[in-house]
Amino acid sequence: MSNRLPTPPGRTAPTEHTGRLARHLAAALAAVVAGFFAMGVTAALGLWAAGATDLPGGSGAFVAVLAAVVVMATGGQVGLAGDAGDLAGTQAELTAMPLTVTLVGALVTGTVFLLPLRHHAVARAGDLLTLAVPTVVLWLAALGGLSALARHDFPITLGGGTTEETGDLGDLFKDLLDATNPSVGFRTDVGPTLFYGLLWILGVIVVALLVSRRTPLPPRLVRHHQAVRPAASAMLFLVLAYVAVGLVIGLVVAATKGHAAETFAVLLLGLPNVSWLALGVGIGGSWAGRAEGPFGLPMPRILDAVLRGEGGGNGIATSGGDLRTVDLSTLAAHDGRAWWLLPIAAVLVLAAGFVMAARSPARVPLWRHALHLGIAFAATLLVVIPLTLVEARFGLSILGIGELEGLGAEVLLRPHVWKTVGLGLLWGLAAGFLGGLLATRVHRRGEVTQRPGKTERTERPGGTD
Repeated sequence: MSNRLPTPPGRTAPTEHTGRLARHLAAALAAVVAGFFAMGVTAALGLWAAGATDLPGGSGAFVAVLAAVVVMATGGQVGLAGDAGDLAGTQAELTAMPLTVTLVGALVTGTVFLLPLRHHAVARAGDLLTLAVPTVVLWLAALGGLSALARHDFPITLGGGTTEETGDLGDLFKDLLDATNPSVGFRTDVGPTLFYGLLWILGVIVVALLVSRRTPLPPRLVRHHQAVRPAASAMLFLVLAYVAVGLVIGLVVAATKGHAAETFAVLLLGLPNVSWLALGVGIGGSWAGRAEGPFGLPMPRILDAVLRGEGGGNGIATSGGDLRTVDLSTLAAHDGRAWWLLPIAAVLVLAAGFVMAARSPARVPLWRHALHLGIAFAATLLVVIPLTLVEARFGLSILGIGELEGLGAEVLLRPHVWKTVGLGLLWGLAAGFLGGLLATRVHRRGEVTQRPGKTERTERPGGTD
């Protein structure tokens, strides 16, 4: 006869509890490894296309830059610093997110994170915690280790063109710089990187739970899924649709217009940066910025032309110079095809409204569809539009008398966030209402259908399909 006491009702046997913890820990490790691996591969291909394999320092420099790109993709802060001795000074700054790397990492991490939950009819809060907590801890540990690799210094050399332009004075400056061995490098700011990395992984987990229509929620949250999940999944559809359209256009450009390596660098590093900027511009939003100097960031030529003020353009006087407006009219002034951003936005935002309504219960009124999509679209833009911010500066001065010509560069691109979010609210209200009208012709969950001799109600519990 066994002496084991029966497990009290409502409690889990210790061996079963231990086994579940082990499975969740393995699933958390898989999510973290898969996410960082996907980001690393995407970033490596993008850097290779951008020519980073030719950086001075060989493979060590490439690995450091790769680590820095992945850190930046998770919201980490990588600071630039220069050293030119007592005779010269360097100024460097970089604030940007390679959103292709970010998006790939978020999609892979979120998908793998949800896998163990899809086998449950109902997800208990304890199950979510035992899966989420190890994922967050392992993510931060991996991010901290990667931050240690994201550091390197590059020497600064002056080419013949600069000294020829500055004459004897340029030759003197070159000799002074050669004596001081000037360099510029980058370091990871660990504290802010771990903080923003924490927000990043928590955001990925929350968004994954919101947009997944097949993953169960804790009982207390089930009543909210009909209002939140259809709108959240529609917004995921919208932002991914813009990325897909941008990818197709980029591949066509690479195949027909030349400069394939540059185009693939944009696709693999900054495709969502450009695609989501196109979304904002298409609904009437705007950005302000400028580009000066010989250096730049991977971006479409039309955007670079507007930022450099080629062929004119709207300028906004500031204390630091002129900021050029990037909107539908300024882009179209350089390329009339930019006007297509408006009908593309109309079609895709309306499609998002239809997707949301089709996945919602039939009893939801049209005004509520409009409200749900308006709020969801505004909230989505409030998240993705600030991510398109770019601030990159580099300057070299000699004896404090100003930047040396040919070595100073600046790229700025700042979104007008609240203007774009406000327009997104209006677009969402309209698209939600029209999408609800279009979805009335679609047979949806909760709709009453008439059959000869009986009435059926198509209700599917526990989901939003």
